[in-house]
Amino acid sequence: MKHKLWIKLLLCYLFLAVVMLTILNTYGVNRMEDKLIEDKKNALYNEAASISSDYMNSFYRQQMTLSYLTAQIKAIDAVMDARIWIVNRNGLVISDTRPGSSEIKEINIRELSPDFLNATFSDYTVMPGVLNDPVLSVVLPVTYNYQIQGYIVIHYALSEIMADAIYYADIMTISFLIFLIVLLFLFVYLHYLIVVPLRKLNKGALEYTSGNYTYPLKMNRQDEYGDLANSLSYMAGEMNKLDDYQKKFIANISHDFRSPLTSIKGYAEALLDGTIPFEMKDKYLGIILFEAERLTKLTGSLLTLNSIESKVAMLDIATFDINSVIKKTAESFEGTCTQKKITLNLVFSAKEIFVDADMGKIQQVLYNLLDNAIKFSYPNSTIKILTTEKGDKAFVSVKDYGVGIPKDNIKKIWERFYKTDASRGKDKKGTGLGLSITKEIITAHNENINVISTEGVGTEFIFSLPRTEGFLM
Repeated sequence: MKHKLWIKLLLCYLFLAVVMLTILNTYGVNRMEDKLIEDKKNALYNEAASISSDYMNSFYRQQMTLSYLTAQIKAIDAVMDARIWIVNRNGLVISDTRPGSSEIKEINIRELSPDFLNATFSDYTVMPGVLNDPVLSVVLPVTYNYQIQGYIVIHYALSEIMADAIYYADIMTISFLIFLIVLLFLFVYLHYLIVVPLRKLNKGALEYTSGNYTYPLKMNRQDEYGDLANSLSYMAGEMNKLDDYQKKFIANISHDFRSPLTSIKGYAEALLDGTIPFEMKDKYLGIILFEAERLTKLTGSLLTLNSIESKVAMLDIATFDINSVIKKTAESFEGTCTQKKITLNLVFSAKEIFVDADMGKIQQVLYNLLDNAIKFSYPNSTIKILTTEKGDKAFVSVKDYGVGIPKDNIKKIWERFYKTDASRGKDKKGTGLGLSITKEIITAHNENINVISTEGVGTEFIFSLPRTEGFLM
């Protein structure tokens, strides 16, 4: 994966960090400053209104001296850290909580800024010689006897508001940096949660692609990654079996083709160069013909098996009497059974049992099973073919009383080219494909075939077929 996903996660992390820090220290600070200014405006206006209601009426009634009023607003200044002016109707400042800060002894606002007293709020007030640093100002007219007698003006340094804005922005920045640290750990966790297992899966897939099906791909996880790893491991195991099977398949084909070809080539050359006497040519031509028939049978079996697996040959489903097909198939073995003195015993649970299947392929199944039973039966023995009905199924049993199948070999009999030693000794014409073809045909019908065998006692094959609906009782 060349760290591509991890780099993308890291770039996303860095991009998020830079963008958020930039926003916090620009737009965030500005928004915070605007919010603090609005809050301070309201606070200053409310304080001005409180001063007006608490002191100014008494002052205009001459119930409070100017010095006492100044002392009171200085106390308020100390609490609010805001410069407070009491201004008369002419614009002259008659009381100032910070008189020492002004270079002008007498401050006349109308002279310094004619329109200043007409606005309630001023976001950026500068009066050279009086207010050199920008301040936020609030002007509240004071009425007495229904006339404006003066004004209360409160100034608050904008630098203080800016400092507060930066302070709060710093708190948010620190909080965000802490969040980034947590997010970094989260990204590291996601790396080990997502990227590392993906690398393992990719490594496993590459190993399996290169043919290393034994590569261990283990993940002790109970999630989708664990399921995918298990699926890949299972797939690799099946591919390994298939690879072994292919090697075995090719080896078996090579062996089964080489033997008759060697015989044909050898005897043909002997006939041509005169090594074999002319009077014995019929014998060896018969051997050549025998070996040619072996090759023909092997080739035909391979083609049949391939057509079933690749579904080239579709099933031709028809309704027919299975008992009748069994009788016809049994008749084709009459000569072989006579030679080996074997009796075929046909037992039918009903005179006719109709099934829905491909008659040609079912006849091939019966032929393979009977051929197999005769091959492994003793002389002067019996082979029993039984048909029964149960529900919507018809069951066919082919049972011999021959050599039987060793217990360890029963599961292998469906494998292609599988032959027991007894098979090779008794019948050199066997291809080892008959039971494989039988299994594939029955499976193609979505039915089952089972085997019961005891060594030295005999073998029974049982397969099922669907009964015809119109003939169900």
